[in-house]
Amino acid sequence: MDMIHVRMVSPPDLTDRIVALLAGDPSVLNLIVQPGAARNPDGDAIVCDVLTGAANDVLRALRAVHLDRQGSIVIEPVDMAFVGGGAEAGESRLGALAHAPVWEEVEARIRAQGTYAPSFYLYLVVAGLIGAVGIVTNSQILIVAAMVVGPEYGAIVAVALGIDQHDRRRIRQGLSALCLGFLLAIAATLVFSLLIRGFGFESEAFRRGVRPVSELIDTPDFFSFAVAGLAGVVGIVSLTEARTSALLGVFISVTTIPAAADIAVSAAFASWRSAWGSLLQLLVNIVVLIAVGTGTLRLQRDVWRRVGRRRAREVGA
Repeated sequence: MDMIHVRMVSPPDLTDRIVALLAGDPSVLNLIVQPGAARNPDGDAIVCDVLTGAANDVLRALRAVHLDRQGSIVIEPVDMAFVGGGAEAGESRLGALAHAPVWEEVEARIRAQGTYAPSFYLYLVVAGLIGAVGIVTNSQILIVAAMVVGPEYGAIVAVALGIDQHDRRRIRQGLSALCLGFLLAIAATLVFSLLIRGFGFESEAFRRGVRPVSELIDTPDFFSFAVAGLAGVVGIVSLTEARTSALLGVFISVTTIPAAADIAVSAAFASWRSAWGSLLQLLVNIVVLIAVGTGTLRLQRDVWRRVGRRRAREVGA
């Protein structure tokens, strides 16, 4: 049974209203109130478990009375719970909504990925260097490794969330991190590639112009749009449902880091046509992922909103 654990600190003058709100909802279980027990902020401690399908409405009601501003709300996942018939009745009442995502949790997950500490840029640079080795040695395994190391998808979905919420600050931060990160990755990889060329470390096949990995990256076509679009859908859905295995598949589906690496490698070896093609590949992937991610977020919200309205009509009938 899917549920979340909610810990709250409420000002004493708001506690009765909060408790009445929670106690009257059959989807709220294990409600505990401890007057004056909380410190920093000071207030009454309230804890409860909420069936996941009802969590959006419950959290919206808590925020409507400004508990998030006057006190605090902390959400934790519940990995396992043994509950009685009350929970089953509440889940039955929810119907299809029992499997609805908790949007506050989804957005928090995306915001956590959209942080740009120095390690974000370090990962991008390292991923670019690994990609360069994969290109000059014609190793597809190393290209996949570079895709997995690259953290850029977190910034991409953060931009998508910013567009969805009309948050210009988040959009600006995400795009700035992507631009700076890829510029650093390309610059470091260019220097690395020049050293490879100078010392003759590239593979014999690459030296003779046999470059299947590079040619796969620097020729954007219809399938580039298709794969990026499909990966964008799966990426948002996997974040919504917290499915890390599917998200890993997204990382190794989109040609962002390999394209950045190929820009640098192609420039180092004076293959300007390949460098231009890789630049187009990089831009196509980023733009399509942002656009599809934004659309998928909005579509999911609309679908679950309609499911909720339909269920409310059924229960009220």
